[in-house]
Amino acid sequence: MKRTVGFLGAFAMAATLFGAAGASSVEGVAQAEEGGPTRPGDAPRDGAKIVTVGIKGSTTSPVSAPSACAAGMVEVEGDFCPYVEQKCLRWLDPDTKMRCAEFAPTGECATRAVHKHFCIDQYEYPNEPGAKPVVMSTWNQARTQCSVQGKRLCVESEWTLACEGQERLPYPYGYARNADACNIDKPHPAPNEHLIADPRTRDAEVARLDQRDPSGSKEACVSPFGVHDMTGNVDEWVVNESGRPYKSGLKGGYWGPVRDRCRPMTTAHDENFAFYQVGFRCCGDAAAAVTTPKPPEEDRSAPGI
Repeated sequence: MKRTVGFLGAFAMAATLFGAAGASSVEGVAQAEEGGPTRPGDAPRDGAKIVTVGIKGSTTSPVSAPSACAAGMVEVEGDFCPYVEQKCLRWLDPDTKMRCAEFAPTGECATRAVHKHFCIDQYEYPNEPGAKPVVMSTWNQARTQCSVQGKRLCVESEWTLACEGQERLPYPYGYARNADACNIDKPHPAPNEHLIADPRTRDAEVARLDQRDPSGSKEACVSPFGVHDMTGNVDEWVVNESGRPYKSGLKGGYWGPVRDRCRPMTTAHDENFAFYQVGFRCCGDAAAAVTTPKPPEEDRSAPGI
């Protein structure tokens, strides 16, 4: 695969990987179980915009509404809840409590929800189905690549909403963890950070560790809004809205046995950090809806009244 993102010479290597000490998370409540991803013939999932077009003498049929987003992007419009309580019913890792096997159903939003309307790449960069996502990208490099395309990095709340949907699912496919749905829970070989930091040995070490799947190859790994591979496969850079300790954050987890959920965010790495499982996807602003002004109604009142 052709790489469009270059490597920086220096990397800020963190002592811990995702889900361990140094990673912070804002958890979401578990959601009621939802059906599988939208396929031809299925009813639209939350977030899908459908209009009906009637033709005289024919049966009305559903037709997708025009998108406010560029090709290859998904339009997301909905209410994001900044904080919800999440209760895990059963842990795969009882000691570390990192991977939850099953969550309780969703509760109500504990705070005022914030309405959002934006566009997000359907797949991880380079946003091409069937291509493996780019890795070894720093936050700064990811932001530049999105800017070149007239896009931007997603902010954490946008990314979370696109992943969990309006029901705030802990996993994009539901509330029970499923290692077959997304590229997650693969054995975790120990990375050699010295080999990754050295340009002479970097590519070979990254290739040894690589367990990426081609984008879109996991049909069930689709969010309620129709965005693919949001949990697992590769970690994704986002803008950390708190700005603490860095402007950078990582969402979604990667192919290893880590949290791989919609709500948590890793904040242990600065804007120049790059690693073998770190990639990104881009977001953008949704085009404003064009409204045709309603013509004034004819004045039918009697003269002089």
